[in-house]
Amino acid sequence: MTLGKTTQGGTSEECAARVMETIPLVMRFIRADMRANSAASLSIPQLRSLAFLNRSPGASLSDLADHLGVTCATASATVERLVQRNLIKRADDPQERRRVLLNLTEDGRYHLKQSQDQTRAHITDLLQGLTQEQVSHIEEGLALLKNVFEQTENKPTQR
Repeated sequence: MTLGKTTQGGTSEECAARVMETIPLVMRFIRADMRANSAASLSIPQLRSLAFLNRSPGASLSDLADHLGVTCATASATVERLVQRNLIKRADDPQERRRVLLNLTEDGRYHLKQSQDQTRAHITDLLQGLTQEQVSHIEEGLALLKNVFEQTENKPTQR
């Protein structure tokens, strides 16, 4: 079997190879499209920060740094730029003096939603050329993939 071709009954190893080949391609498209659609001219790390805080309100600076794969100092600089643009707000954690809690502002939610909506519309346009059966297959595959990877959230990697 050649990787990248659609066949029935492939092995989990072949499927894993296709996942690793396909997901980065999809993510590059989404990132580039969201960046192009960002009316606020936000960078990819800034858009990723907004999306993370939308999913995880009240996250700490270190939570954001872990998500972005950067140091706390780098995340802090990103946060500072977003605070200056009134897209996120910082608040001291009332239970832990040295911890800072991060949340989106209304402007931050608006800019993130605008960029996501425009990218979703662009993806919709790309999928228009597929048959309803093909779209259903994609939806089924994505639902399965989501279920598999949701089980790994907040769990240490095991082998």
